[in-house]
Amino acid sequence: MWTLTLRGGARVAVVPAEWCDAFGVVTRGRVQLELRDGEPGPVLGRDAGFWLRGTGVRALRNPGRRTARVRIVTPGQDRHMPVDTPVRQLPNDGGTT
Repeated sequence: MWTLTLRGGARVAVVPAEWCDAFGVVTRGRVQLELRDGEPGPVLGRDAGFWLRGTGVRALRNPGRRTARVRIVTPGQDRHMPVDTPVRQLPNDGGTT
């Protein structure tokens, strides 16, 4: 998970190869989706969640003057974990598995 910070009026391009499977949640301010044809899309406020895959969104922009933040989650973000990374074992509490 990472955080995208957009100052007032800022815009960030959405590159499909880098944003595939990305899910965003607005945690501060407002974010407007810019559609594939360059037209302005919906403005999303705090706690709004959105998928980017297959939506045709080409950019995210902050339509306001205050800084906006978006938490970005991608399902495969741990796929680059080294194979020899130790996995924490859960304690055996005597229950069944």
